[in-house]
Amino acid sequence: MAAPKHRRTALERVEKFLSEIYFTDCNLRGRLFADRCPPASLSCFQTPRRIPYDEAIRQEFRPAKVGDSFGPTWETCWFKVELSIPLAWAGREVHFVWESDGEGMVWQDAQPVQGLTKEGEKTSYILTSSLKETEPHSLTLYVELACNGLFGAGKGSMIAPPDPDRRFTLSKAELVVFNRDVYELLVDLEILLDMARLLGEENQRSFQALYTANQMVNVCDVMDPSTFPAARDLAAAIFSQRNGESQHTIHAVGHCHIDSAWLWPYEETIRKCARSWVTVVRLMECNPELTFACSQAQQFEWVRSWYPGLYAQIQDFVAKGQFIPVGGTWVEMVRIMDGNLPSGESMVRQFLQGQRFFQEQFGRICSEFWLPDTFGYSAQLPQLMRGCGIRRFLTQKLSWNLVNTFPHHTFFWEGIDGSRVLTHFPPGDSYGMHGQVEEMLKTVKNNKDKGRVNHSALLFGFGDGGGGPTQKMLDRIKRMSDTDGLPRVQISTPDRLFSVLEKESSQLCTWVGELFLELHNGTYTTQAQIKKGNRECERILHDVEVLSTLAVVRGGAFKYPASQLQRLWRLLLLNQFHDVLPGSCIQLVVEDALQHYTALVTVPSMGYAIVREPLLPAQPVSVRKQEDGSITMENGVVTVCLDMMGHLTSLRLVGSERESVPDGCYANQFALFDDVPLYWDAWDVMDYHLETRKPVTTLLKPLEITLAGGLRGSASFSLQIGKSSTLTQEIILDATCPCLRFLTQVEWKEAHKFLKVEFPVQVRSTNATYEIQFGHLQRPTHWNTSWDWARFEVWAHKWLDLSEHGFGVALLNDCKYGASAHGNVLSLSLLRAPKSPDATADITHHQFTYAVMPHLGSFQDAGVIQRAYNLNFPLHAVPASSAQSLAWSAFSVSSPAVVLETVKQAEGRPEAVVVRLYEAHGSTVDAWLQTSLPVKEVMLCDLLERPAAQGCLPLEQQGVRLSFTPFRLLSVLLVLRQ
Repeated sequence: MAAPKHRRTALERVEKFLSEIYFTDCNLRGRLFADRCPPASLSCFQTPRRIPYDEAIRQEFRPAKVGDSFGPTWETCWFKVELSIPLAWAGREVHFVWESDGEGMVWQDAQPVQGLTKEGEKTSYILTSSLKETEPHSLTLYVELACNGLFGAGKGSMIAPPDPDRRFTLSKAELVVFNRDVYELLVDLEILLDMARLLGEENQRSFQALYTANQMVNVCDVMDPSTFPAARDLAAAIFSQRNGESQHTIHAVGHCHIDSAWLWPYEETIRKCARSWVTVVRLMECNPELTFACSQAQQFEWVRSWYPGLYAQIQDFVAKGQFIPVGGTWVEMVRIMDGNLPSGESMVRQFLQGQRFFQEQFGRICSEFWLPDTFGYSAQLPQLMRGCGIRRFLTQKLSWNLVNTFPHHTFFWEGIDGSRVLTHFPPGDSYGMHGQVEEMLKTVKNNKDKGRVNHSALLFGFGDGGGGPTQKMLDRIKRMSDTDGLPRVQISTPDRLFSVLEKESSQLCTWVGELFLELHNGTYTTQAQIKKGNRECERILHDVEVLSTLAVVRGGAFKYPASQLQRLWRLLLLNQFHDVLPGSCIQLVVEDALQHYTALVTVPSMGYAIVREPLLPAQPVSVRKQEDGSITMENGVVTVCLDMMGHLTSLRLVGSERESVPDGCYANQFALFDDVPLYWDAWDVMDYHLETRKPVTTLLKPLEITLAGGLRGSASFSLQIGKSSTLTQEIILDATCPCLRFLTQVEWKEAHKFLKVEFPVQVRSTNATYEIQFGHLQRPTHWNTSWDWARFEVWAHKWLDLSEHGFGVALLNDCKYGASAHGNVLSLSLLRAPKSPDATADITHHQFTYAVMPHLGSFQDAGVIQRAYNLNFPLHAVPASSAQSLAWSAFSVSSPAVVLETVKQAEGRPEAVVVRLYEAHGSTVDAWLQTSLPVKEVMLCDLLERPAAQGCLPLEQQGVRLSFTPFRLLSVLLVLRQ
């Protein structure tokens, strides 16, 4: 028979033959299921709690039926399903089909056996592939149904706040005979149809696929299964035509990104992991070639604790090399782990806790850092990866850039210290592919490094809310393994992919510095209480570790609280997941996170000195009110002038004629912006918000002196912010201090507004400097290019600085992250008010402190870094007995360029202490580390606390000599004398 003459009619003919909507009475799709029968019995009970199986099956079940609705949101329904398979179905493949709006999990013989989620294309559980007469025909299953969907229960849209009254309908529960031969034909035809549509009319292979599909429809009589083999032979002839040797190879890896909390609470994530991973295990039993990459040690720990039977199966498949732990961190962090917001030490602990878990549980650490979904990437990440045994990095989120297209998919990424890691972005720009022809073609077409490398990754499986791979995804990939017209596709592993990329890496380009995501920059500010809790708890854990280490060394009965500290660190690390710390989560998650922070308790810090009743300094603080209502402050270091609105109108260093505030400008100027993004409410702030700036001008209480001077002087005022909010601020100057502090309290009741404070300064520079983890970097203060203006809102940690030669001004803070420096204006982002996915985000009382510091010379030489540490790590004052010694110092460092960041007991080695230091100025320097601890041996170690190969370092009278290059991080292992 001649081939069809009209391409469109041939395409549509095949489409209708496969359609789930049209002609199902006579097309192939309508024959997928043969006989059906309902359950012998269906009953349920409902509970507001997430309870274990053993407790659930003891409850009283009531009759239920298909069509019933259950709820409200976040409830759990347990169904008892009694099945009786008809004897006439002997020899047939039998499935239990379940469709509902909620997420389900099937339990059989007291074990979870299958996840059932309509949104994840998993609606059936295979009871038998060929029913034998000797098999039991009656059985009982339990289905645990969560009253939430794969993406929570947003009211009206996915990211809207959850609908608390949503109902979830059971639309199907039945036994069916599954026609495997019909299914295989459907997959064949779907791939041929996609090849015909997507390869294009200029491609001969497109017409070959179309004509073959059309001929298969001619051959296939849907009422006569004996015609199916001939149709399948036609498809096999196309699929068996091979590629040339130069064809691109795609490494397909099963994947299931699960947000540890987002549009659902932490507790629901535990069940999402079980539903998704048990489904992967079932697939592996039937498909021994399937590989599955799985990150986040926290999620493994959840499954180990709550589903030990499933965890044992996972361990078996890890041993077989199919279930592959990747990532090396405790959770996928926010802006990395928030590749942006967590402190440097928190990022170290993410790797330390994650890699130790993987070593203990699976006998190996991860060699790839796996971060498919995150909100940015700190320029210190390469050094941290290398320090934790990782040289490879996979991510893809930069494909979300709103302005600029990132120029590479495979490249070397170099951090601020010079460390490099091989980095790969899957060119399909997704971590949730479905194994379709379109995705394979996009992977090749989109690849920015053609000619440099000929291999790339494709991660397939439903993600974010869980789900993972399906059998159909695998079956598609098998047919495309080596088919002419399509790239080669092989089920692979991360190690196999990176090994071949390493062999091809000689022509790769290098990207130096941060990987800035041009989106989601509202997450630097949203949910301010979470961010404040994070900063405070990082400080608390730092202080507890220092104090505990020193208490042990000083002798006595005190024991280092290693297990308690591990538990508290893991709580903090959990909250650094990339939808919690950024604030892009529902209210339930915010409440969980704040409860975790309250679990951390404060303890004093490192070393001590006796402080007697204070004497007035040589230059006490003076505070004076002027006739015009303005107030001046002076402490011998700086002179300050404030107007009645709390504006800073003058800021000078004593002895210098240099004014920090330009003529006619106000520093400490609050400004309110409209804040309505394009879609991602809690995530994004758009560039056009800058066009809506409104200075705050409504004075509620003018500036008045609150402390007249001496050791401290201060003045306070109050403003109305927007329609409903108020701000009260105390401006504080301490004796001998170059910083002016602003203790701020806000009653925030706005909607879709963005509050910032601005400091115009009399400094001209094309770059501003921002602190990041264990260092700093520069960003432009101009918008010359699209790469520049895409950074209209950036992130920093404790400080940012604008300097010209000989003079500069720094802005410090104790819990803020969003910032910008445009022209000569330093701006700190204070509060946002998004309404999705948490309608109550930030609507509460807030307290925070920031400070301004003018300085001569460079910010390094002026001590800006030390002042920012002082603001964030204040001294602890505790009562002392007169019998104590006057002073005792545990450690000192000879160079001001080197920061001693961490003191802790070594993991698993109570006789050893780890000290972590970094070079903070961007210089090459030798420094002496001195200690009064009874040290027996000193050696360098990596971030996993494994001793370095060079052995012990010499311990001299001046201490231990350490060599630093710019921003280098060193960990020193001190073995103590017992």
